Amino acid sequence: MDVSAKNADPSQNAATPQAPLTAQRENDAIYQNGRLVGRVLEPEIDGGAKEIRFGEIYNSDNLLLPDECDFQRYRIVVRKVAFASKVEKDSLHKGRILRGVMAEILGFREQ
Repeated sequence: MDVSAKNADPSQNAATPQAPLTAQRENDAIYQNGRLVGRVLEPEIDGGAKEIRFGEIYNSDNLLLPDECDFQRYRIVVRKVAFASKVEKDSLHKGRILRGVMAEILGFREQ
């Protein structure tokens, strides 16, 4: 009997992959405090004007408009909403819908 195999430490296995420390963020999502708080349609990023325009933000019941949030690699704050509504229960998108949204780019989020 091989004594070295019996006493081998399983944590020394180099083939064991390590899980990433941070979860991957979705490109069509807005986050606040690490939580997904809205989905976007038709984002237009204007780096020169330091703003992002969204055709629509939906499922946004938990989005606190006066607070900073994250979209992709940007830290943003919503400055203008042209139209807001709650949709019907049988609609494709649920929750509050914001249209004609303009957000100011404050900087880049820390990765």
